[in-house]
Amino acid sequence: MFEKNISYTLTLILFLPLALLCTIFFFPNTHNYLQSYFLSDCQSPPNLTAPPPDSNPVLPLESKPEFKLLFGILTLPEKYERRQIIRMAYALQKPTLHAQVDIRFVFCNLTTNEQKAFISLEILTYHDIIILNCTENMDNGKTYTYFSSIPNMFPGEEQPYDYVMKADDDAYFRLNYLVDTLRDKPRNDTYWGKGYPPLDQDNPPYFVGMGYALSWDLVEWIAASDFARHNTDGLEDINLAMWLNVGGKGKNRYNMRERMYDFHGVEPKDFPQDTIAVHHLKNDFMWMVTLNRFNVTQVPPSRFYHV
Repeated sequence: MFEKNISYTLTLILFLPLALLCTIFFFPNTHNYLQSYFLSDCQSPPNLTAPPPDSNPVLPLESKPEFKLLFGILTLPEKYERRQIIRMAYALQKPTLHAQVDIRFVFCNLTTNEQKAFISLEILTYHDIIILNCTENMDNGKTYTYFSSIPNMFPGEEQPYDYVMKADDDAYFRLNYLVDTLRDKPRNDTYWGKGYPPLDQDNPPYFVGMGYALSWDLVEWIAASDFARHNTDGLEDINLAMWLNVGGKGKNRYNMRERMYDFHGVEPKDFPQDTIAVHHLKNDFMWMVTLNRFNVTQVPPSRFYHV
C-alpha cells in the first residue's frame, strides 16, 4: 500500500507540470487566470477585458488636446547658450493639460560653416528648429516671412494648428497660464497678446512684440495678402497690427494687460502669481531672477551635487 502511494505521488510530481505547460500552450489565455489566482493581496488582478497591447485602442476624449499651438521663438543662430537655457526652462514646466504646445526656434538662413555644423546638431538632437528663407533681421520682414511661410510647411494638412504664436527670445512664458487664457477663445479671427497703448484696453490697436498669437485663419490670410507682403519694413508688431486693421481682420482681440510685463525688479512683488510672461530678459542675471522666482530651478537633495 505504501509503495502504491509513493508511485501515485511520483506520477503527480512528474506529470502535473507537463499538464500545466500543455494547458498554457493550447489555451494561452489561461495564464491570465492563473496569474490572477496567485497574485498577492497588495496587487490588483489583471483587467481581463482590456484589449491586447497591439489593438491600438482609441484614447479617451479627455486625453486629446482641446487645441494646438505653434509657439515660435524668433532668435538668432549664434545664440546657442541662450537657446539651451530657454529649452531647459520650458522643458521643466509642468505639461500643459489642455493643449499641445510645440516650441520652435526660428531664424533666417545660416551664413557660416560653424552655424551649419552646430545647428545641425541641434536639429538632430531636439527637432525644434525652423530656418526661414530670408536674411537675418528684426524689423525688415522676418516676422512676415515667419507667418507667411508656416502654411506652406504643412502641405496637405487642412489646419495643423489652431493658433500660431510669435515670441521674443528675451521673454519667458508660463505655458499653462497662456493655455488657460486661450481655451475659451474663438478659433478664428483671434488676435491675442499684450495691448498697447494702455488707453484702449478692450480693443487695442496692436499687441506688443514680446509675444502674440494669431488664429490659423489669420496666418493663412497673411500668407495670401498682397498688402502684408508689400508692407514689411518697420516695427514688426505695429506692422502686423496694421495688416490686420487695414484688412478688417483680428476682430476678436484679447488683451492680457498687466499679466504680461517687462522685467522691472527682483522682489517677489514684482512677479505676480498670475503672470503669463516676463519680457526684456536681456542678460543671465534677469533670467536667473525670473526662473528662481517661479521655482523653475529647485533641485531635490542628492549626494552627487550641492547647489
